[in-house]
Amino acid sequence: MLGIHHYWLFIATAIVLILTPGQDTFFILGRSLAGGRSAGVAAALGVSAGTVGHTILAALGLSALLATSPYAFMAVKFAGAAYLLTIGVKALLTRSAQAPGAQSTTNGGRWPAFRQGIITNLLNPKVALFFLALMPQFIEAGSPSKVAAFLALGLTFVTLGAIWCCVLAIAAAKLRGAFLRRPSIATGLNRVAGAMFIGLGIKLATARQ
Repeated sequence: MLGIHHYWLFIATAIVLILTPGQDTFFILGRSLAGGRSAGVAAALGVSAGTVGHTILAALGLSALLATSPYAFMAVKFAGAAYLLTIGVKALLTRSAQAPGAQSTTNGGRWPAFRQGIITNLLNPKVALFFLALMPQFIEAGSPSKVAAFLALGLTFVTLGAIWCCVLAIAAAKLRGAFLRRPSIATGLNRVAGAMFIGLGIKLATARQ
């Protein structure tokens, strides 16, 4: 069906990769620590939405541009790094218990966290290259439905990833809740989150194709 083979192996591979800490993991943890459960879950869903975007781009073959054009790769990479650095600096400069745009007690804070999750994921060219390298391994060369096969595998990956990311967000938010009884610790969490975002931005900026 759809030319997908060894689907069980794809699921096993996806689980291992999802459980391996990466940029998205630390972004979600940072958002949960800074803004609470609502911001963390919104960020997790945003990352998942960004992964859906990568799936569609890979299915249409557009991600191949990043693999073949060093200029396109660098442009996306530096845009993503700049965005992460901006979020990190804002978090470091925030003195309240919540990072900018990550209010956990109002609906207004969920959308910024969701949007940031989408942007940071889409502006990570490593994710696009990963999808191009992984998914073709589980699709038959002669499949007449390659686009549908890409989408099916991608949605499987997104579903598994969303579950794990939400678990991370909720767990980190509970840890944050235990610390918020002291304002100084709450401010310190903002500093930790900001440092994490800046570190991710530097890591992305120095990543090689």
